[in-house]
Amino acid sequence: MKDHSELRRLLDGYGLTTAQILYRLPDHPHVLQTYVWQEYDLAPKFPVLLEFIDFWREKIEGPLHSVIYTHRRLIAANEWRRVDGELLVH
Repeated sequence: MKDHSELRRLLDGYGLTTAQILYRLPDHPHVLQTYVWQEYDLAPKFPVLLEFIDFWREKIEGPLHSVIYTHRRLIAANEWRRVDGELLVH
């Protein structure tokens, strides 16, 4: 059974954020490595992504080179419609 908090976040405007993180290897700073990160986040401030980037800078040895991200709301305004009635078929 799905967690109701996940549905609540979607209804509150959260969407799926995907970030491609390029970082330098600590022992070979001229070599770039890729890390892909995905989480539900709230645009345009992206508090979850920024928290992860802060964590990376504090705890991970590989210095960041760049972060490229994309965001897609999972429930958009055009996906809602009003229903005035219901027809039951046996």
